Amino acid sequence: MRFRGSAEKARTGGAKVEEQQSVQRNLALQRQWYGEPLGDRVRRLIVAFRTSQAHIAEVLGISGPMLSQVMSGRRAKIGNPSVLARLVMLERKVLMPGVAAGESEAVAQALEDVRCSRPSLARENNPPVQRANGEESAWPVLREVARPSELELVAELIDGDYPALAELLRRAAAGDSA
Repeated sequence: MRFRGSAEKARTGGAKVEEQQSVQRNLALQRQWYGEPLGDRVRRLIVAFRTSQAHIAEVLGISGPMLSQVMSGRRAKIGNPSVLARLVMLERKVLMPGVAAGESEAVAQALEDVRCSRPSLARENNPPVQRANGEESAWPVLREVARPSELELVAELIDGDYPALAELLRRAAAGDSA
């Protein structure tokens, strides 16, 4: 009986070693593919958005258990390109002034924007493209650094040389897409 226990222990120990090797291999692949382990990236988002791992999973469009497996290295990659694109979008949203300041409304809006997005990955390793909001996502940032009257004034000043940028500033000042 004692021998049987030792054999079982040896088998279990061997399985644990194999699992640890698999996790280490997956984490190395994540570093190669994503620049660092995905667990580190997701944990930063959890802290930045002051939310749970389950909520981040929902926003990304991946199941909680699947995200957990990717974060721990039990899985090497995120198979769905849209989920990866949303992860990158969330990382970029952290840099928005309201989100960085921890404003609850800005944080909630950023999470909702990403959750509702239908991103696609462009070819040649270009960053993810968000089809929904377009230039409207720049308007709050522009309005935060300048009043509408200032945006209109700058638009007038640059209109001759940069008409497209001037029009963007006018739309940001007006707050609509017309």
